[in-house]
Amino acid sequence: MQRYDNLGNGLMKSPEAILKKAQAEIRGAVGNKDIVNEDDIQKLPCLKAIVKETFRLYPSAPLSVPRQTLANCIINGHEIQSNSIVYTNVWGIGRDPEYWENPNEFLPERCLNSSVDMKGKDFQLIPFGAGRRGCPGYSLVLAMVEVGLANLLYSFDWELPFGIKKDDIDTQVLPGLTMPKKNDLPLPAKNVYA
Repeated sequence: MQRYDNLGNGLMKSPEAILKKAQAEIRGAVGNKDIVNEDDIQKLPCLKAIVKETFRLYPSAPLSVPRQTLANCIINGHEIQSNSIVYTNVWGIGRDPEYWENPNEFLPERCLNSSVDMKGKDFQLIPFGAGRRGCPGYSLVLAMVEVGLANLLYSFDWELPFGIKKDDIDTQVLPGLTMPKKNDLPLPAKNVYA
């Protein structure tokens, strides 16, 4: 559920138009069906951009799985000894201003017409690792997050709790293996189809 917490924080802190656009896109594409299913997701570029931007800002883990070097090497002028344990800073890459304009802001529109993918082909976005050692559950996780979020946005209207303004939303995370949010943000939901 942590991924949905970060999605909620990002959407509620961003301009309301992003949330409304995603809901209109989903409701228009799905029509009067009871639920959004995986077949509907390809018709939802705004939703896919929101998910991609969330994984950029809030990867599942801040660091990659540790690897051990096989030989001495030099990377960006740094000498790495053979048998060293190395990690990739996934969190830092997703917030690197060399690759991302306004890297600390949640801007899903940057992902709308972007060819950057999350499979590890483009190294500026690697929340699931890359290559042969990338996450084997990538497709399953992505489908679960996209379908889950699509159903939440399809079925409910969301608003900030009484007395909370966008500027009050705390997007800080705690250090750790999965970077949980520092403070919860309970979001009142109104069932659209009740």
